[in-house]
Amino acid sequence: MEKYYYLLINVFTISIPFIRSFEPRVYFISRWKGIFLGISITGAVFIIWDMIFTKMGIWGFNPTYLTGVNIINLPLEEWLFFITIPYACIFIYEAMNYFIKKDILNRFSYPLTYVIITILYILGIVYRLNWYTGFTFIFTASFLLFLLVFVKPAYLGRFYIGYAVSFIPFLLVNGILTGSFIPDEIVWYNDSENLSVRIFTIPVEDSVYMMLLLIMNISIYEWWKDKNNLNTH
Repeated sequence: MEKYYYLLINVFTISIPFIRSFEPRVYFISRWKGIFLGISITGAVFIIWDMIFTKMGIWGFNPTYLTGVNIINLPLEEWLFFITIPYACIFIYEAMNYFIKKDILNRFSYPLTYVIITILYILGIVYRLNWYTGFTFIFTASFLLFLLVFVKPAYLGRFYIGYAVSFIPFLLVNGILTGSFIPDEIVWYNDSENLSVRIFTIPVEDSVYMMLLLIMNISIYEWWKDKNNLNTH
């Protein structure tokens, strides 16, 4: 049973959002094309990143909790992670847009983003020799800066609401993966390549990694919606 743990985490993560995708009020399935466009493009970037960091020993996977099916140098479960997590979080993002009509963070979203960019650049440069910290923080800051300068998105306030709500399942899923609820880690990290600061058992860098994963997915998804005149906010 242990060898299915990571696979079951993926199934659990996507199960409720998938079932609720057919709910008439949100009717998430009508936007699958845009969702999976974002997942495909973003997933390609993160899979390449994942392969390189796995090969470098920056993180890795405990075979005890894996089915043993590998694609290139990554477990099947890790590939599925980049489908199930974004799908669930985009679902949360759209559900929050449906139930919270007013963009309550709109006026603060750009100043907040500039603050985040500044902090991430400073920390990324200071800790540039710690590969997970430096690369993740600088990459995330650069992508956010690109959005502000070239895209000028109107959805950043809504993104932050979705990100904040998604942080709750993030703590649960990543907590399981990093050993909060089982005797050992499913995904391990080389602490010499990060800040060695943990949220419970989760490296603090994971919260920034998650932000980048979500904002890349949502940016592509929102572009698709705008192109197809589906934006209602």
